[in-house]
Amino acid sequence: MWDPKKYLDFADHRARPFFELIARIDAEKPRRVVDLGCGPGNLTGVLADRWPGAHLDALDSSPEMVQEAKQRGIAARVLDVHDWQPDPETDVVVCNAVLQWVPDHLALLAEWLPALPAGAWFAMQVPGNFDAPSHREIRALATEPRWRSELAEIALRSADAVPTPAEYATVLAVDDIAVDVWETTYLQRLSGPDPVLEWVTGTALRPIRAALDDEDWREFRTELAPRLRVAYPARSDGTTWFPFRRIFAVANKPSA
Repeated sequence: MWDPKKYLDFADHRARPFFELIARIDAEKPRRVVDLGCGPGNLTGVLADRWPGAHLDALDSSPEMVQEAKQRGIAARVLDVHDWQPDPETDVVVCNAVLQWVPDHLALLAEWLPALPAGAWFAMQVPGNFDAPSHREIRALATEPRWRSELAEIALRSADAVPTPAEYATVLAVDDIAVDVWETTYLQRLSGPDPVLEWVTGTALRPIRAALDDEDWREFRTELAPRLRVAYPARSDGTTWFPFRRIFAVANKPSA
């Protein structure tokens, strides 16, 4: 279960990759724009403003996120990415911080790109920090005897959630499709008590939260907090540097 409000606690940091991603889309008058994994809809309106003449589809697998988007005036609907297929007029697809949750997403990309019309754009961004100290500490704790039976499989599943940039380029660059793939590490300055713990609570810890009852969840967070403080020590001014790597890919099909 997603918690939209927790996710939005760091809205500025989470939004920056979205803007840098869509800046590389050079579509002028798309007929249909798809926000595939729209989340709470806080960025979907940006797509509507950029392409006001397009029909906008906002989709997400989380009912909680879709409800939050609707409260923002977005006509979002619940749909799993496995059930999505491009409409013949889908000229732009934006998939922002979604596919890391989909183990078979390389296979989906291989299906989606050929189905898009000539001249279409597909833009995606995923976190590439699964080997960062934050995620290593989560996996280490989850595989200790206290938690192993409930959490080890969940935690270890995330270790290879995202392929390399070269693997994305290989899947996308077929049939003369122009592909731009890059990665960026943002040095995010977080504030507040245990800011890295609060950050991962909104994303990486979501599957673990779903597997635990309230008491065990509080205990897991209590054990994880000091580990993250050591991995990401607070500065003298109370803020914490949190490096965050992300992988981007933009593909443009040749025009007819």
